[in-house]
Amino acid sequence: MAVLAIDAGTTGVTAVIVGASGDIVAQGYSEFEQHFLQPVWVEHDPEQIWQATLVAVRAALAASSATPIKAIGITNQRETVVLWRRSDLTAPRNAIVWQDRRTAAIVDELRAQAGLEARVKQLTGLALDPYFSSTKLMWIARNEPAIWADVVAGKVAVGTVDSYLIARLTGGSVHVTDASNASRTQLLDIGTGLWSPELLDLFGVPESALPRVVPSSGVVGAVSTTDLPELVGVVIAGIAGDQQAALFGHAAFTAGDTKCTYGTGAFILQNTGQTAVASKNGLLTTIAWMLPGEHLSETKITYALEGSVFVAGAAVQWLRDGLKIIDSANELSALAEAAETNGGVTFVPALTGLGAPHWQPEARGTIFGLTRGTSRGNIAQATLEAIAFQVRQVFDLFGAEAGLRCTRLAVDGGASSNDRLMQIQADSIGTKVERSQSAQVTALGAAYLAGLGAGVWASLAEIESLVVPELQFDPGAFDQALYERWCRAVELTKEF
Repeated sequence: MAVLAIDAGTTGVTAVIVGASGDIVAQGYSEFEQHFLQPVWVEHDPEQIWQATLVAVRAALAASSATPIKAIGITNQRETVVLWRRSDLTAPRNAIVWQDRRTAAIVDELRAQAGLEARVKQLTGLALDPYFSSTKLMWIARNEPAIWADVVAGKVAVGTVDSYLIARLTGGSVHVTDASNASRTQLLDIGTGLWSPELLDLFGVPESALPRVVPSSGVVGAVSTTDLPELVGVVIAGIAGDQQAALFGHAAFTAGDTKCTYGTGAFILQNTGQTAVASKNGLLTTIAWMLPGEHLSETKITYALEGSVFVAGAAVQWLRDGLKIIDSANELSALAEAAETNGGVTFVPALTGLGAPHWQPEARGTIFGLTRGTSRGNIAQATLEAIAFQVRQVFDLFGAEAGLRCTRLAVDGGASSNDRLMQIQADSIGTKVERSQSAQVTALGAAYLAGLGAGVWASLAEIESLVVPELQFDPGAFDQALYERWCRAVELTKEF
């Protein structure tokens, strides 16, 4: 008996079939198009997401031969808003992606109202920023009134990517999202796990258009689409936003457990248990997952603190594609090892602004300390240090904000395969770093949630027994002056 996890990311969809022992039996992948209508506008065609889902799922099913599927879990890019007609599930417009910045003027308008941002953060744990779903919906209402009229009239449904895929899988009969995804819309009261009437009124969103908020684990419906006849009748039993799914995939079930996913950016989450820790230092408070009890009143919300670093693996891509000082990402470690040090070079990779804890999207990257003797290896070492130090800034704040003991940093994502980076990370935070055996931790998290909800696994303890790290990096000696110099460079960068 196995679980199918669908991981609908920002550039493609991965389908993974996970066996009862936690092993990946098969997988499939399909990309979809990115639509850049203007410099800061990013959209996806929902139909292309669905078609990529079908291709990925069919490939995984074909590779797994006769493995029976007990349940389906879904994880997804967060904050992206999707609209679809209830009658035929077609989209009246493209999805507006989490990366999209078109609502900056609306955000500035809201921030100008005294006390409003503080109130929004009190209810949602999130700062006002174009990143989140709320102002994207405001933009549609203001700029596409005919479409919004259909939303208000109940003809068009509103949701995130998870709820759209569930609608497609169930032929439109189920309109739900889980608490982790709902908490990223900036429309949910994270204290109650319910849509907030105050926020819905503020952002002008009718609750009737939104999905019902459900636990992250538990049966919500069954597949009925004839596009996937092999799966008709299989239950959908797990849902989580991608970063929360990765936290679950690492079995980070105890308050203080922390993970970092190194992708284009770096996303660091710490489980804070049943306490929603209000950050005073630029971190986000979010719902990690909501698990059901025997009765709905016993449903328990687990919270997390989150820090989002905009540029991690993207810095390496820039060295390769922009500066062209490496031909592949694999060269970076060898260059850095040959140089041994950064040679006095300090790199602040604010190539798309500064994320947590600074939140300065207008900031620009800087490189300090260049001389005629600076080598490619020095820049390579400085880049690895910059990625690790950005994560350390957030990691240190977790301790200050939540006061929880963290004994390990669980890591995944493409850049986590770089041993030198992981050792620098362990040295700089003074805590062991544990790298996952699997490159599909996010999908595994969705599979675990679904398997828990459908009875494949009986408890969190059983899931925890399935998670074994590939490699551990123990902290060694660290030159604190390096980190302090990098922090000074960040402050100088913010002045430009």
